[in-house]
Amino acid sequence: MTQSNTVTVHILDKDYCIACPPEERANLESAARYLDGKMREIRMSGKVIGADRVAVMAALNITHDLLHKQQNLDQQASSTREQVRDLLDRVDQALATDQDAPQS
Repeated sequence: MTQSNTVTVHILDKDYCIACPPEERANLESAARYLDGKMREIRMSGKVIGADRVAVMAALNITHDLLHKQQNLDQQASSTREQVRDLLDRVDQALATDQDAPQS
């Protein structure tokens, strides 16, 4: 069993010790900085009071962004698949036309 290292991250004026494999440390620290920034934006707006509520609003905003980006990726993948199908059809038509042409 591999032992995880503990990483301390600072989010909204609090430290959190989190078990994390060494190869994921940079990603965890990056995620913590991102979350801290989002929570600070929400707190600075003055519309949400209380760390718990700020955390929930940040989680909702981040989740919304993630789902929106995933939807865009899905739409792009669908569009790309359609373009590839169209190109394959055109290649098939060109090959069929070439085979039908008299050979000299």
